[in-house]
Amino acid sequence: MATSDNTENVSVAQNSLCHNDGYDKKCIFCKIINREIDSELLHNDEEISCFRDIKPGAPHHYLVVPTRHVGNCKSLRKEHVPLVEKMVEMGKMMLEKNGITDLDDIRLGFHWPPFCSVTHLHLHVLAPVSQMGLMSRVFYRLDSYWFITADQLIQRLNSQSETS
Repeated sequence: MATSDNTENVSVAQNSLCHNDGYDKKCIFCKIINREIDSELLHNDEEISCFRDIKPGAPHHYLVVPTRHVGNCKSLRKEHVPLVEKMVEMGKMMLEKNGITDLDDIRLGFHWPPFCSVTHLHLHVLAPVSQMGLMSRVFYRLDSYWFITADQLIQRLNSQSETS
């Protein structure tokens, strides 16, 4: 019973920050999507938006985000798998649109809390990985405590029980 009370309190707290339309007035990504902050949206539809990272870790570094505010990857559940898969497809489309054809030299992933600077779910799309600098190789390192690939996240979500 205590668990459901805590869950309700969290939901109330989250709803107080978010409007009914999935907008969090304190979230920088929500502001970018709503064009309250000057940034070039490379893609924007009802489900997914994409823009360049302001601190690129590779020659091509895009952020793919849900258009509606969704918390970080640790808050996701099994029902979010289709959303993550759409984010991955959008990331690959953006790379192909910008001339990246070697999909073996890309990195698609998320920073794992508490190593997220923005709590709005965002997929890092980086290419070519072979041209990433030393610090970027650390920040977006495979098999680290702070970064999880999109495939690893999908696998993790798919392994959750229906009651989680």
